[in-house]
Amino acid sequence: MTSIDVNELTKDYGATRAVDRLTFSVRPGRVTGFLGPNGSGKSTTMRLVLGLDRPTGGTAKIGGRAYTDLDDPLRRVGVLLDAQAAHGSRTARDHLLTLAVSNGMGRARVEEVLDEAGLGRVAGRRVKTFSLGMRQRLGIAAALLGDPEVIMLDEPSNGLDPEGIIWVRELMKRLAREGRTVLVSSHLMNETSSFADHLIVLGQGRLLIDMPMQEFLDSRSRPRVRVRVNTTESARFSDALTRKGHRARQGEDGLWTVEGARAAEIGALAAAVGIPVLQLVDEQATLEQAYLDLTAGAAEFKSAAAALTTRKEG
Repeated sequence: MTSIDVNELTKDYGATRAVDRLTFSVRPGRVTGFLGPNGSGKSTTMRLVLGLDRPTGGTAKIGGRAYTDLDDPLRRVGVLLDAQAAHGSRTARDHLLTLAVSNGMGRARVEEVLDEAGLGRVAGRRVKTFSLGMRQRLGIAAALLGDPEVIMLDEPSNGLDPEGIIWVRELMKRLAREGRTVLVSSHLMNETSSFADHLIVLGQGRLLIDMPMQEFLDSRSRPRVRVRVNTTESARFSDALTRKGHRARQGEDGLWTVEGARAAEIGALAAAVGIPVLQLVDEQATLEQAYLDLTAGAAEFKSAAAALTTRKEG
């Protein structure tokens, strides 16, 4: 099994501790979202895993070995850290060919990943003429070049248009379904919630959360249900809810909000007393709301408005 295993990983820069005794594992078969405020240690951790920095203490291994000890690392680990890394005077095809030839791969694979990334028609253009989104696609194509078992992507949706965002979202899900290990760092909460199965969240270099996405959302909010019935049934519906001990209120839009309940439970209650339900939906905190709540005290930089909001909510 190829996983990323971090154990007591620590990195000091002088008197500053950027990564503080991190321990977690990124497992195959799922997309793991890697989140945290600016300065939380995400980028440093990824660099340590890839051998680009030396840890002050602890270990970071891929499939049980340090990245620097891997045979054919491009075939084992695909990485996008900086979409601007490609030489601007090279064409997209030549950039990938340089990587391929130096790692014992042929031209056919280059053409495959160019097409997969949607760059086949512009492969002969120089990279310096590419938009940020096109450079992102090229960086992802390079990460896929060796058909690796492990994929690490830093902000892969940055600069992509809506079609590109959908493409990279489905790509990550497919790679996970194929049994690969997928780690994705992102600041886009709504986008992360659309593809991540598992979350690892850092704050000030420390591990805050390592759990499945749904478990995290459930842990940060109480369940509640929004439900609509015919106005002629409102009084009877209210009585039925009260008899079962539910706290409910009806808004000006006619929708009832039932706290601490699930849709299946309220739907069954309405069916039992013969009240037709016109609308029924579970509500919970979004990933953005849950994340901001979790990291409220762990952000290195915070606007005055955000700090005021945190104080008021506290």
